[in-house]
Amino acid sequence: MVRLAIPSEGQGGLDGMRAGHFGHCEVFTCFDLEDGRITKVTILPNKEHVQGGCMVPVSLLAEAGVNALVVGGIGMRPLMGFRQMGIEVYHDAVCPEIRSVVEDFLAGKLCRIGDDQVCGGHHH
Repeated sequence: MVRLAIPSEGQGGLDGMRAGHFGHCEVFTCFDLEDGRITKVTILPNKEHVQGGCMVPVSLLAEAGVNALVVGGIGMRPLMGFRQMGIEVYHDAVCPEIRSVVEDFLAGKLCRIGDDQVCGGHHH
């Protein structure tokens, strides 16, 4: 089973909109995917970046059993953190709607993010 997380604006959800930068989203919308369909949707509130900086969402998602993440942009440190946790990070900078991203993911259209696609200079 794949548990896919997508950084989301506001309350998130299947009909919600994606957040641009994963570390600063309000919530993550998590999808349990089996046999090419969504079996469950859960909303995971993001935590404040106080202790641990951009590694906070890494442990948050890992603890929630997430094993795939779709981002529009991500820094190298959290990307390495997700990889160490066994979470595959996919890249999609095109679709603002969460539903479209999930459909593209299920259709196998999204690529895993490469080291050359990370954002530089995000020191928040």
